[in-house]
Amino acid sequence: MPKVKTNAAAKKRFALTGTGKIKRKHAFHSHILTKKSKKRKRNLDHTALVQDANLKQVRELLSLR
Repeated sequence: MPKVKTNAAAKKRFALTGTGKIKRKHAFHSHILTKKSKKRKRNLDHTALVQDANLKQVRELLSLR
């Protein structure tokens, strides 16, 4: 059986933590930033963890079983 390829887009967007959780970046922080408050932009800067509802789908894209 052939190897399963990792999705290249997912590879660039997600990162694994040391404990096996998957980190992600927040959306809405790439453009049209002038109308957003400093507090909102600052909070979008931090990384977040992938929610349980999406975890299975993201793990499949990253070829993690």
